[in-house]
Amino acid sequence: MRYHTGHGQRSLASWLAWVWLLLIVYASLYPFTGWRLPAAGGWVVWLHLPWTRWIPGFDPASNLLGYLPLGFLLCQAGLSGSVPSWRAAIVSVMAALALSFGMEVTQQFVPGRVPSAQDWLMNTCGAVLGATLAWTIDRLGWTARWRWTLDRWLEQGGSGAATLLLLWPVALLFPSPLPFGLGQIGGRLRDVALGWFDGVPWAEPMTQWLQSAEVSEPASVGVELAVAVLGLLAPCLLAFVASASVWRRACLVLGALAMATCAMTLSTVLNFGPEHALAWRTPAVTTAMLIVTAMSTLLIWIGPRVVNGLALVALTGLVVLVHLAPSDPYFAQSLQAWEQGTFIRFHGLAQWVGWLWPYAVIAWLLARAGQAR
Repeated sequence: MRYHTGHGQRSLASWLAWVWLLLIVYASLYPFTGWRLPAAGGWVVWLHLPWTRWIPGFDPASNLLGYLPLGFLLCQAGLSGSVPSWRAAIVSVMAALALSFGMEVTQQFVPGRVPSAQDWLMNTCGAVLGATLAWTIDRLGWTARWRWTLDRWLEQGGSGAATLLLLWPVALLFPSPLPFGLGQIGGRLRDVALGWFDGVPWAEPMTQWLQSAEVSEPASVGVELAVAVLGLLAPCLLAFVASASVWRRACLVLGALAMATCAMTLSTVLNFGPEHALAWRTPAVTTAMLIVTAMSTLLIWIGPRVVNGLALVALTGLVVLVHLAPSDPYFAQSLQAWEQGTFIRFHGLAQWVGWLWPYAVIAWLLARAGQAR
């Protein structure tokens, strides 16, 4: 028996495919500075990928594993009742192959990057494995069952809520000055503005105001607790907006707390080592998890429209409070492990997800409120 995916599943796979595509582009072209023309000129030379010496280790594995999800998601996004699964698999592999070739060619303009035919081959093999896995899952009917499960659990949120909920643990992987304090993009925007205004006489008052706006005092215990509560409550309220069933809401809250624990533990391990895996469990964070559990229990009976408004209030409070957090020098030192070595490209993407996640949720909630009206 053949099962086909519906529109909701294709939409979710499409969203995730776009997110993963941006991840690949970011990782392939990082750090986006110092670009220059290669020594050997001519498009014919640039389009030729050299076959370099094979060096087993992290790079070949990352190339294979990086394109496996892309092939899987592209194939899932292309599946429908009118498109054969084998055709969707072939198209997804060809798209991933073209993207990989484009990234390898463009890397010739990025200092420190060495394009090679081996990388292109490993990327293509990863896409083939991902597309094959998606084709197999579709033939077994698991894709249709997943869509049915998604429609039951997030019947009022669809693919948008599912995508945001899946991105939340990714956002937590990059450490923030305050636990669960996502959305602190003000410092980055201030640095960009200061770079634009540097050496501009008429912009000196603006430069002084931006420099004085930087927070230097450490955040109080109350602010740390409030940020942790709002940061944990936000995905729970998002899940409440997308699901009306009381018992499913309870399960989603437990799932959110479990994902928060796993993501924060993994982030701490990557920064400070396995021996400090639970260092993030400060008294304020423990108290915040208990408060969120109690608040979620009280709000579990509230209707989606009221929860939508409460989620907007919680996220607005979160982004305001995180910008009261200081530029902690010890926090900057803790990021050195992300700035070097294996995670030099991954850390930047996780940071951007953490910066933009609250604003993406706010936009989604506002869109839903507008549709309701």
